[in-house]
Amino acid sequence: MLPASGNSIRVGVTGVAGAGKSSLIEALGKYLITQRNEKVAVLAIDPSSQLSGGSILGDKTRMTYLSSSDMAFIRPSPSRGTHGGVSQNTREAILLCEAAGYRNILVETVGVGQSEAAVREMVDFFLLVTLAGAGDDLQGIKRGVMEMADLVVVNKADGDNLRAAERARTEAKNALHFLAASPSGWVPRAIACSAKTDRGVADLWSCVLEFTTVIKASGWFAQARQEQARRSMHENVEQGLKQLFHSDPVVQQRMAMLEQEVLAGRTTAGRAVRDLLEFFASRITSGSGS
Repeated sequence: MLPASGNSIRVGVTGVAGAGKSSLIEALGKYLITQRNEKVAVLAIDPSSQLSGGSILGDKTRMTYLSSSDMAFIRPSPSRGTHGGVSQNTREAILLCEAAGYRNILVETVGVGQSEAAVREMVDFFLLVTLAGAGDDLQGIKRGVMEMADLVVVNKADGDNLRAAERARTEAKNALHFLAASPSGWVPRAIACSAKTDRGVADLWSCVLEFTTVIKASGWFAQARQEQARRSMHENVEQGLKQLFHSDPVVQQRMAMLEQEVLAGRTTAGRAVRDLLEFFASRITSGSGS
């Protein structure tokens, strides 16, 4: 699939709860299809229950137009406890969508926060969606996410909320000026948008296209894609080692024994971990763990 992939614009979408991420993606996808005649793929990540491991996967129900369009592909996936607000196989899903001919890839994360930053490492453009007057607006957003945002969108800029949304946009714009300059050469922006009336949706995509032009001209685009591939490889190595560790029944038996030692106060947690890792390493070296 690799020779047929890579020719897309990858946009990550994150935001506070209730900001209307799914509705905004619906409006943006509809704009791409009806106004630009371009296909769009949406990879929506739903949080998994820590108790049952299940997910509602309800994002698709809020994208009625895209769900019925032949020009759109929507794949809701459970996070399954993966940190970073993305599914474990999101990167591979992006490559498959690109190979299938989708040139616009939208990745919607679970929520917002510093733990959601993993999506930044697999997309070209990072979009932060917020809103005014919800109590968890600009002041409630972690600085780390603001620093990674290429565009801050104040959604629901319509009706009685229009004036408040414009004020929130101005606040976001001013806040972005205090952040360090991006090495890509792009200056982050803030706009007001309405998924309900389509206000600002065309401007949003114009920013994405302008951003792509800027970072390709500076060479940052190719550099960032290479760095993403490198990080993906390292993360897969870590996941593979974790799977090897937890799938070894002898290691699990020793872990259970060491847990009892820690609970009884006969050893420290740190000492138990060192013992366990040394034991696991010896099994790998001897080949008994295969």
